[in-house]
Amino acid sequence: MLCICSMLDLHTLGQRIAEHRGAQRLTQAELARRARIGRSTLDALENGRASELGFGKVGRILAALGLTLKISETNRGRPTLEDLIAESERS
Repeated sequence: MLCICSMLDLHTLGQRIAEHRGAQRLTQAELARRARIGRSTLDALENGRASELGFGKVGRILAALGLTLKISETNRGRPTLEDLIAESERS
């Protein structure tokens, strides 16, 4: 599951996708082929140059990485257990 607990933007999403792609040892070309998008589109997303991207493409990228996008209500600034675990794993 890909949980971006603050405001979701394409730059942050692209960074996280790049991290997961690297962890799975996939090239951009391999992930783009699996997600049925252009490699240049994936490159633009991962490097913060995509100004917009359709939800269908985002969904295919996440599915190709074995990820889902989680949507939840805001919690007024208090971290959830998932937030704390994710933060611990990143550090």
